[in-house]
Amino acid sequence: MSDTAIRIRRATAADCGALAEVLAALGFDQLTALSQEQRQAQVARHMEALLGNEFSAVWVAEAQSSIVGYAAAHWIPVLGLAGPEGYVSELFVRADWRGRGAGTALLEVVERAARDHGCVRLSLLNLRARAAYRRGFYPQRGWVERDAANFVRRLEEAR
Repeated sequence: MSDTAIRIRRATAADCGALAEVLAALGFDQLTALSQEQRQAQVARHMEALLGNEFSAVWVAEAQSSIVGYAAAHWIPVLGLAGPEGYVSELFVRADWRGRGAGTALLEVVERAARDHGCVRLSLLNLRARAAYRRGFYPQRGWVERDAANFVRRLEEAR
């Protein structure tokens, strides 16, 4: 594929269908059982909450008139820090567009927004099994892996 300009912009409610397609291609267990219509409805519900929230933002990466990736970030007040912490909850790029600058461009816009919100640091979770971890995507961009345990409690299983 030839290189094509990647444009980063804020996501809108009109992007829900395209974002649902990006998510479907990722193969997450919780999403693969859903139909395209169910995925799109789920994305629309979450986007409504994110777009109406001053502590969150979503950006899309566009190339060739298609959404090829997206990032979602949140500004979290932390009592023990001098300012909020920015948390990148999602950063995904379609497999056929990886290595072409979309992920880097999304990270750059998240960092600028975090600075604009007074954040003192950014954090994210990257599973070691994911391609981005194996490629060293984040360390190559100045991110440092913490020596900390990461715990999850699935609430649907804890009822």
